[in-house]
Amino acid sequence: MNKQRIIPLIVATALFMENMDSTVIATSLPAIARDIGTSPLTLKLAITSYLLSLAVFIPASGWTADRFGARRVFSSAVAVFMIGSIGCALANSVENFVFARILQGMGGAMMTPVGRLVLLRSVDKSALVGAMAWVTIPALIGPVIGPPVGGFITTYFSWHWIFLINIPIGIVGIIMALRFIDPIKSDNPEPFDLYGMVLAGIGLAGLAFGLSVAGLNLLPWSVVGSLVAIGAISMTLYVRHSWRTNSPVLDFSLLRLPTLRASIVGGFMFRLGIGALPFLLPLLMQIGFGLSPFQSGLVTFGSSAGAMGMKALAARLIRTFGFRHLMTVNAVVSSVFLAACALFTPATPLLLILIILVVGGFFRSLQFTAINTVAYAEVETAQMSRATTLTSVNQQLAISAGVAVGAFSVETTMWMHGASQISASSFAPAFIVVAITAALSSIFFWQMPDDAGSEISGRKVAAIASRKGAEKGVEKAATKSASETTQDARDQRLG
Repeated sequence: MNKQRIIPLIVATALFMENMDSTVIATSLPAIARDIGTSPLTLKLAITSYLLSLAVFIPASGWTADRFGARRVFSSAVAVFMIGSIGCALANSVENFVFARILQGMGGAMMTPVGRLVLLRSVDKSALVGAMAWVTIPALIGPVIGPPVGGFITTYFSWHWIFLINIPIGIVGIIMALRFIDPIKSDNPEPFDLYGMVLAGIGLAGLAFGLSVAGLNLLPWSVVGSLVAIGAISMTLYVRHSWRTNSPVLDFSLLRLPTLRASIVGGFMFRLGIGALPFLLPLLMQIGFGLSPFQSGLVTFGSSAGAMGMKALAARLIRTFGFRHLMTVNAVVSSVFLAACALFTPATPLLLILIILVVGGFFRSLQFTAINTVAYAEVETAQMSRATTLTSVNQQLAISAGVAVGAFSVETTMWMHGASQISASSFAPAFIVVAITAALSSIFFWQMPDDAGSEISGRKVAAIASRKGAEKGVEKAATKSASETTQDARDQRLG
């Protein structure tokens, strides 16, 4: 079986399991709380503990993969995630459930960046766009279908199954990984930056957790502000520390690469805007339009259908237009479809809503594929583990910030209108705000070189090579001319 095709599927399956599980739990919390004898509000600790575990352990993923091998770490991460899933299904107390979610977070923190590292080390750059398209789809589908699937399983079966369905998927993933992924690891792993790991862990945990709960009324604003402030201070201390160490857990020096910098900075803004969609859209459908969680899930699944339709065309579009032009224009196009959600009312035909979501999902997925791929265009093989860690941290913070901005926008709209309850009209400004944020990312994509990622996309490779060859020819001719002039002068002096 062709590894170029099977490895993206292995990684995509594991990432789908992680993305699905992180959202499927939301609609099942009341049922879980009743069974283990606590309140749904208390059980919110299960979600926050998972986010904290992700934030703390992601920075260690790159070094761990280099030290022990990406195949071993990826397989072990899937196994840890499965053990955590079993622990969640068997939990009979809040403490047990939270501990199991922390285990899941540890597994998830390694699965995402190490899975992407496996992909980068196993797939030729010329085939990377198509491979990344497969990996992008789980990140889009999971948050959209997670809540309705969780509600369906909890209603018609038992909440325990939302965790147990991970087991057969995980077993297949481990078997396939051990069979098809090469045991690649660094011959000279760098020393582990423990001090940097502590600073980065505290910083990311404070920022990710604080931004995730901002605007959700789970904690007082003073506590949220303190968490974000502690996170920001710790990350500032880490940045200063990273300048003085040769083996930082988060290597910000990689931002000197134009394509990676555009992917990190522009990608953060785009993900911040688009990341609010899985949070805002189900609330609009359920609270604003009065649909059930299952009905809402069927409607919002349209964006996932568009994402899957993108898979076959991504490579061709990027090859035709190039990363720079496509990402600049597509960021604006995707944002327009996001802003169109502000026009949805209870009277809007569901068919029209579905069409907008399907088409918008296509362009959003195309943008994510391009962002995830161009990030590694200029990264050397020895730096891949650091690059995947940095991009994974950036994605986690962007998603948390997107939820915070979306929730804050809804709260601000309610305050300005003097409303005490959320209605359909409360969501329109929020969609506009996140759409503008996503559109502004085009500025950073336009700053990339015109031939950015040409080795990956295959666009104008011959023309670029020809141009560079011509430039070298001109330089060589100029050098030769100068040499001949010098020789003539010497001959004249001798004469």
